[in-house]
Amino acid sequence: MKDLFLRENILEILDHLEEGIHIIDKNGIIQYYNKFAQGIDGVEPEKVIGRHLLEVYPSLTEETSTLLTVIRTGVPIYKKEQTFLNYKGEKITTINSSIPIKSRGKILGALEISRDITTVRQMSEKIVELQDRLYNNEKRRTKEDKSKSSAKYNLLDIVGENKEMLRLKSLALKAAKSDVSILISGDTGTGKELFVHSIHNASPRKNKPFIAQNCAALPGNLLEGILFGTIKGGFTGAEDRPGLFELANGGTLFLDEINSMPLELQSKLLRVLQDGNIRRVGATNTIEVDVRIIAATNIPPEDAVERRQMRRDLFYRLNVISFEIPPLRERKDDIPILTKYFIEKYNEKFNKNVKGVSDEVLSIFYNHEWDGNVRELENLIEGIISISDLEIIEVEDLPYKFRQRKSKPFELSLKEILEDTERTIIKEALKRTDNNITQAAELLKIPRQTLQYRLQKLNI
Repeated sequence: MKDLFLRENILEILDHLEEGIHIIDKNGIIQYYNKFAQGIDGVEPEKVIGRHLLEVYPSLTEETSTLLTVIRTGVPIYKKEQTFLNYKGEKITTINSSIPIKSRGKILGALEISRDITTVRQMSEKIVELQDRLYNNEKRRTKEDKSKSSAKYNLLDIVGENKEMLRLKSLALKAAKSDVSILISGDTGTGKELFVHSIHNASPRKNKPFIAQNCAALPGNLLEGILFGTIKGGFTGAEDRPGLFELANGGTLFLDEINSMPLELQSKLLRVLQDGNIRRVGATNTIEVDVRIIAATNIPPEDAVERRQMRRDLFYRLNVISFEIPPLRERKDDIPILTKYFIEKYNEKFNKNVKGVSDEVLSIFYNHEWDGNVRELENLIEGIISISDLEIIEVEDLPYKFRQRKSKPFELSLKEILEDTERTIIKEALKRTDNNITQAAELLKIPRQTLQYRLQKLNI
């Protein structure tokens, strides 16, 4: 009889229930969810377990999540309706009963039983969509075409629990539902492409082409032919070839480093955005296209306009929805979770068993400026794991420039971490405003007196 109540047996029983089961700890970290819940979300357990609830479900908030509400209040919630968007951008409605898990009066976590009430609705929508496709005689794209044009990433591939990153992920889900242009800015290596892919994969265009083009990779005359296509005889050696706009018809076209595009070509792009028609190089007729444009810059777009790298009218036309991805130095609270994620990733790739990093290494990571941002951190960990047989990454395993950095032993103090992050953000605001305290306070959206107090408190 005792065996009936072993942990493994209980979890197996839960996996056979036709209701979703979620269990989180007191910090909001997902500890378990059963096969039925997996079926609703379409997410593998290894991508969910150990991550914060709001990271997996960015459309929810501390207030709208029934699980987090129960953690906060300690009061059970029964049969409450909750609507959210999963990481695919699908609208899910469930009826939830959420119960706090307590021991000796302390809340240890919460358990939630969810009943999906969207299944019938989703099935009917799929039938209507299928009928529409049959009616319009849409040709099924080949596997080869699909692999060439599909986006690789979704929102779960964007790792981090930083408040601003969670806000941007939530915004990405909302932006995915519209067709308006999007302008994304951020330093190299911050993850702009991850957001672009995720928006496409959460949009109604997810089964249509996704094509990316770096505008800095080609000279202007070649880029024009690549974007708009060519006709035979339009210029010497020209052939009848469709451009990226035609290939991306119905889907999404991502133009990276758009500030590197020649201004003359930017004016032609503006006309496409305004009337939805393109003209191949050398042609006289126009072709109507339906393409969503997402553009990105590696400098603030306002700076690109001031430097005459981007037309002002194009900036306004693209900047309908804007994303500014923070650099890693402004989201240092994500360094531990990113480090853990990359270690697990490259352990699997190289068949290694690295457990983590030492406290001193983590301290060095916190003090590093990370000019290459998340990409720099990933490349660092990949390089170490690929050539090492170790359990814990120590200081001596780091490249020379990291080993030379002076650092104090890291202590798991939330206060110190938050103060360090705040110090970094304030310094950046002062840098952007040439140390003008009034302007810096406005940029940070805090009173001037508060900023002066924080400067003194943080010894800046």
